[in-house]
Amino acid sequence: MEEKKVIEKQDPKIFLSGSIRGGRQLLETYRFMYDALEEAGTEVLSWHVADPDLEENESKMTEQEIYDRDMGLLAKSDALIAEVTVPSTGVGYEICRALDRKIPVLCLHRTGAAVSAMVLGNPDPSLEVRTYSNEAALNEIIVKFVQAL
Repeated sequence: MEEKKVIEKQDPKIFLSGSIRGGRQLLETYRFMYDALEEAGTEVLSWHVADPDLEENESKMTEQEIYDRDMGLLAKSDALIAEVTVPSTGVGYEICRALDRKIPVLCLHRTGAAVSAMVLGNPDPSLEVRTYSNEAALNEIIVKFVQAL
C-alpha cells in the first residue's frame, strides 16, 4: 500500500504595517487588526506595531536594528497588511519592498482619508486597497483577504 503524505497548511505569516513615527493616533485600530488577524488563524510577525510600549522599546534600539528587524520579518511573511490612513514613509517603504518581493499586500484606510496616489494609483496585481468605515467592516475585509491566501 502506498503511503500518502499529509501536507498541513501552515498558518499564514502576516506583516502588519502601521504608522509609528508618523503618528500613533490609530494604535487602537492596529490593536484591533492584530486581534482580528490572530482570530483569523494567522501568525502576526510584526506584533510590535500594535504594542502600546513600542516607542519606549524602540528607543533602546538603533535605526539599523529597527530596519534589520522589520526587513527580516517582511522576508518571512506570506502577506503584508498595512493601515494607510496616517501617512508614513516607513509604511510606504514596507509596501514597496513587499511588492518587489511579490508578497501580496492589502492596504486599508478609513473612509475619507487622504491616501497617497502612489498607493491608490498603483496597478500592481499583488496590491489591494480597501476602505472601511467601522471595525465590523475592517474585520470582514481582513478575514476575506486571509482566507484567499
